[in-house]
Amino acid sequence: MRSPIYTILFAFFFMMLGSCKKQEGNANRSTSMDKESLYNEDIRVHYFQTLDSATHYIQKMDTIKSLEENKRNFLKSREWYKRAEPMIIAYDYENYLSMNAPNLLKVEIDDYTDIKRLKPKSYQVLEELLYGEEPISNQELDMVLSYLQARIPYMRRNHILYTQRDRHHLKMIRDAIVNIATKGITGFDSPMLANSLNEAIYNYETIAQILDIYKEAFTDKALLDLWSAEIQKTIETLKSGDFDSFDRYTFIKNRTNRQLGLVNSTARDWNIVLNTSRPLNPTATNLFDRDFFNIKQFSIPGSPAITPERIALGKQLFNDGTLSSTDNISCATCHIKEKAFTDGHPKALGINGIELQRNTPTLSYAVYQTTMFYDGRADGLEDQIVNVVNDENEFHIDLNTIEKKVRENNLYKVAFDSLYGGEITNLNVRHAIATYIRSLAPFNSKFDRNIQGTENSLTHEERLGFNLFMGKAACATCHFPPAFNGIVPPKYAETEFENLGVPKNPSFGHPVLDDDPGMYYPYEVEEKRNFFKTATVRNVELTGPYMHNGVYKTLEEVITFYNVGGGQGMGLDVPYQTLPPDSLNLSDREQKALVAFMKTLTDKEFMDGK
Repeated sequence: MRSPIYTILFAFFFMMLGSCKKQEGNANRSTSMDKESLYNEDIRVHYFQTLDSATHYIQKMDTIKSLEENKRNFLKSREWYKRAEPMIIAYDYENYLSMNAPNLLKVEIDDYTDIKRLKPKSYQVLEELLYGEEPISNQELDMVLSYLQARIPYMRRNHILYTQRDRHHLKMIRDAIVNIATKGITGFDSPMLANSLNEAIYNYETIAQILDIYKEAFTDKALLDLWSAEIQKTIETLKSGDFDSFDRYTFIKNRTNRQLGLVNSTARDWNIVLNTSRPLNPTATNLFDRDFFNIKQFSIPGSPAITPERIALGKQLFNDGTLSSTDNISCATCHIKEKAFTDGHPKALGINGIELQRNTPTLSYAVYQTTMFYDGRADGLEDQIVNVVNDENEFHIDLNTIEKKVRENNLYKVAFDSLYGGEITNLNVRHAIATYIRSLAPFNSKFDRNIQGTENSLTHEERLGFNLFMGKAACATCHFPPAFNGIVPPKYAETEFENLGVPKNPSFGHPVLDDDPGMYYPYEVEEKRNFFKTATVRNVELTGPYMHNGVYKTLEEVITFYNVGGGQGMGLDVPYQTLPPDSLNLSDREQKALVAFMKTLTDKEFMDGK
């Protein structure tokens, strides 16, 4: 391993070399995003410095060292990891997921014969070992240290920073900004120390370093000055409060959204176009803008565009009861608009009033999920419709029959002639319905309008509720903004599932664990029992009763459940619970504020049946 002195000299040499190359070539610098960046070498050197420094301190840790010495070296290694994190997210995402993984068993299932149970060996695990209340297991500590001591140098050797374009480096900055706002300031990856604000500073210092490397690329030097002032103000803001009292609402509104605007300005200044084939719209300048997500990336590849006409056709099909075997059950039977597309029952009611297995989930913001149903058995909205059609207690019909029914309806024939080239196939029928469902994400709630800056009506209690949701109450560590569901930033390509230990009865004094197996089937993996998809909190005021089994009638009960630590916190035996069992110690005032905030997430479109 190189010594720290060698690393610094090595970094200085290449930064000087890169500076000379830039001065020589800047006048003729190509602005095409197909050209390799002239700044790759400088960024690579900075990346190496951060990784080498993280390695240096992690290698000083050992099971024979004192706890205090290991803690000191952990904090230094973690600091340098956080400085490297924006680059790791951009250019080595799989290793980012591994090194940043929560201390939870991960199960990967390819088929019945290939089931992997992976115990995490991440910085989060290391933090919990060093700072937890349980005595340290030297065997586990050695396992985690051995992994990280080998993994970080491996990442250095296998980097891909030779051929990146300017647009990749600018996207790195944008993803880092989004990651800080949606995960970094929530305590997601510092559960024991709540060191999130300091670690966000390390992220921003790396962003500042990347921008400084690119200073010769700015044609508008005033824009670079704006960046410098903005990052300085952001760091000052992060230093100004402790974890519990930090004003995340103001931070996102005044800092994050401003920085997204600066990214756009920088793209114009550098004459580049950020990639539009990703889940996020690269030109959105507000984290809670309706266009923050790139909705095309949440549709089947190659499918027809989402247009008002296709939405209208899908809405008509959605409300058509003749598409079921009984000619009187439609999608709208269980997904009622005035209830934010739920039905108000603890568990859904099927044909002849038969109670189904689970609560009816909202379809609002369902587009921004990668799997459907509480147990994740469907991939996408079109696939979800197949399950409903074939279920003997729901539509109890088949796709061919639905296709035939649509073909025989002259009104539908006219619509499909103009919108689908006359092709009335079950896939196009499903696409039309799914297109309507994709439109049910307006980002037009009271909260959205306030953080978008179109009105100023949030009460102190509602803002407190948001800050608690994003901080002390830890809600946002599972319900990620802006959709407030389980789709994970900053890539937004994976939906999380959790085991909360939900009971089958609403008693907090004498709870009984619900026996719904969740994701246990079809592979019969015990470590997946009682796991369910993280639902959106948007429009939650309208979607009760709550949880996958409808056990709680009010939001106040839901908050109490989380406050006591879920099933384990109530004394239930939940071996693989992902929710920490410790009480959140929320006061009555704080619990009321959380409810008040969640009620601001009700969209205008669903209020009063409008």
